[in-house]
Amino acid sequence: MVTNGLLERYSLLLSKYRDYAILLSAEAMLQWDMETKMPPAGSRLRGEQLALLSRIDHKMAVDPEMGRLLDEILRHRDYPSLSDLQRRNIYLINRAYRENVALPEDLVAATSRHSVACFNVWRKAKQAKDFSLFKDDLSRMFELRMRAATLLMEPKGVKTPYDAALDSFDPKISQDTISRTFDSLRTVLTPIISRWSDESSAVNAAALGVSVPADSQSRISKSLARFIGYDIDSEKGMGRIDETEHPFTIGMYDDVRITTHYFERNFASSLFSILHEGGHAMYEQSLPREWMYQPVGTACSYCFHESQSRFVENVIGRSPEFWSYYLPELKSLAPELSGLTYRDAVQGVNLVVPSKIRIEADEATYAMHIIIRFEIERDLFAGKLRVDELPQVWNEKYLKYLGAEVDDDAEGVLQDVHWSQGNFGYFPSYAIGNIICGQLRAKLEKEVPEWSSRLLDGNFLGVRGWLNRNVHAYGNLYDPLDLLRIITGEGIEPKYFASYLNSKYERVYGI
Repeated sequence: MVTNGLLERYSLLLSKYRDYAILLSAEAMLQWDMETKMPPAGSRLRGEQLALLSRIDHKMAVDPEMGRLLDEILRHRDYPSLSDLQRRNIYLINRAYRENVALPEDLVAATSRHSVACFNVWRKAKQAKDFSLFKDDLSRMFELRMRAATLLMEPKGVKTPYDAALDSFDPKISQDTISRTFDSLRTVLTPIISRWSDESSAVNAAALGVSVPADSQSRISKSLARFIGYDIDSEKGMGRIDETEHPFTIGMYDDVRITTHYFERNFASSLFSILHEGGHAMYEQSLPREWMYQPVGTACSYCFHESQSRFVENVIGRSPEFWSYYLPELKSLAPELSGLTYRDAVQGVNLVVPSKIRIEADEATYAMHIIIRFEIERDLFAGKLRVDELPQVWNEKYLKYLGAEVDDDAEGVLQDVHWSQGNFGYFPSYAIGNIICGQLRAKLEKEVPEWSSRLLDGNFLGVRGWLNRNVHAYGNLYDPLDLLRIITGEGIEPKYFASYLNSKYERVYGI
């Protein structure tokens, strides 16, 4: 039996965490504003705002009262009588507390402040296609993140600074595990890329290059939001769509916002970014509402988040069934596409063509983009690579792994926003998310074999319901590899992703 004293301490602990979670959500909205609506001259003030808020939230996170409560709860004789959910909340709060205590306040504030300056310099450097403009700010950001990662090694119980960086996104998935997984992934993808890239050469790739103005693409975005159940229109709407340099999702529960970027001669870029970011939003908005403001009421990890976005973007959005349903709607929203045939559309969005840009990559070659970034980050943290060497190494790896010659820094090392924000260790989550996506699809196929045929009528709700029950409903009750085993009965297994790709390409190129 759990005594009142223990439950009182537990309730007080959750109350403190609630305030902390709300403050973090407010910071997230300032980050959203910075990348969407903030005037150009506002970056210096925004840096000070975020630095101050980061100091405040750090003080809250390392509050000695929080430490005292955790110690009393964990030592209490009735602790084993708490529910699994209660113990998971305590575990997650304790883990975050120990890690935050390891980070000095001045380091946290400096990193937050510099992330604003670094982001703005990155944006200017990308526009100028010149890495040299960004090099010093990126070096400073890496120094800050390296210092933090080194300090976090002990509380995280990991062997290297890069393992600490990775653990911040996907707990208990080490670089050794990722290296082995990526080796297996590359092995199964190489023959797929070889076979289907040859088939892709006969596709009418120009069919998707029709000029579609931004206002037509905006209508498409709103239509896709309705398709996946992302409400941006009603009085109870919990989302919105805005334009930005690099698409992203931010927010929690009742306020989850997504962004996109409209390219007039590449409408598919925005179409798939809406589905991708919409998948992230679906996850955030589908977490158990009774767990809101609790650690268990957050997403499991970044690789699981990416599994949801890639599922909606690719398993749904690139399926023949989706295009059979959506093409007439697409043409009504964008008359410029009236001549687009079903065959050209389905084959065009399923090309296997090695390219230079990660977010434009096809499903089969996408992992190669991630492997390149993983190897670069691993060597950077190991001291085998300097920041000023990044463009050269980047270009060499793209030529070696994808046969792609990089013409300038904007389409090379400057193409991603992640490093400007200090998100070293994030990239592997994308490829691991793809693998998990393949495993989830295989499980869905067994349990709901008619799921894909329902898409012919525009019914995504059945798939969403299955994801709600099998992924979203678990929140953060388990670490990612444990959750994967609960859902599928297996660890990370790339073969399902490879099987899905082969099966789909055989259908697509047989049209």
